[in-house]
Amino acid sequence: MEYNFYATIARMKYIERWALMRNTITENLSEHSLEVSMISHALCIIGNVRYNKNLDADKAAVIALYHDASEIITGDMPTPIKYYNKSIKEAFKSLEDEANEQLLSQLPEDLRTAYRDIFFKTEDMSYEWKLVKAADKLSALIKCIEEEKTGNREFVKAREATEKSLNEMADNVPEINDFIKEFIPSFSKTLDELS
Repeated sequence: MEYNFYATIARMKYIERWALMRNTITENLSEHSLEVSMISHALCIIGNVRYNKNLDADKAAVIALYHDASEIITGDMPTPIKYYNKSIKEAFKSLEDEANEQLLSQLPEDLRTAYRDIFFKTEDMSYEWKLVKAADKLSALIKCIEEEKTGNREFVKAREATEKSLNEMADNVPEINDFIKEFIPSFSKTLDELS
C-alpha cells in the first residue's frame, strides 16, 4: 500500500507566509519550519546549560519541523484574523485539528501514534512546546528585522507586536531573553559584518 504523508509534507514549500504583507523577501512554510526548528533546538540547549533544565532539544526540533504542517491544508491564516476573537480562534483550532487528522491518516496505522504526539501537542503539555511557540515568535521577529533592513516599513507594526508578545512570554521562558540579547542583533548585519 502507498502512503501520501511525506509527499504531502513536502508541499510545505508551496505555502507562502505573510500573505497580507508586502514582502521584499518571500518566505515559504518549509523555510519557516526549518528556522523555527533551529531556534527551538537552541532555546532547549540554553535552558539545559544555563537554567539546569532537562529539555529534549531533539524533540523540540522535530515538533517545530511539523508545528505548522496543518497549513498545507488550511493555508497560512494571518495572525490578525486567526486571533481576531475567541470564536474565530476556536473555529480555526478545530480546523487545524481536522487538518492534522487528515495528515495523520496518510501514514500507516502503526506509525500514527508516534506522530500524533507531535501534531497534537498543546502549549501546556510540555516546556519544549512552549519553546517551539517562542521560537515561532522569534522567527517572526527575524522576518520583521530582515524586511526592515531592506527598507520595507510594512513590518514595523508587526515587529512591535512581536516584540511585545515575546516580552510577555519571557516572564515564564527566560531562554527568550538570552536568545534575543545574544543572537538577534546579528540579523541586522550585512554578510561582510558577519564575517
